[in-house]
Amino acid sequence: MADVVVDTKGLACPMPIVKAKKALDTLQPGQTMEVLSTDKGSLHDFTAWVKQSKNELLSHELENGVYKFLVKKL
Repeated sequence: MADVVVDTKGLACPMPIVKAKKALDTLQPGQTMEVLSTDKGSLHDFTAWVKQSKNELLSHELENGVYKFLVKKL
């Protein structure tokens, strides 16, 4: 279970990343965040953003048109 869930369904790039960054900034190292997105480009966007931000993408999946990303703050 994630420490925080960020629902960005229906939002287009760059808003899912913007909202995820704001939420991640409130977390302590070791805590996790789940991001929900319907943006088709979000898989590429989140993979690149997590790598650039030096955090860890623990998992990602697509379920019923919703991308779910689990990110751990390092």
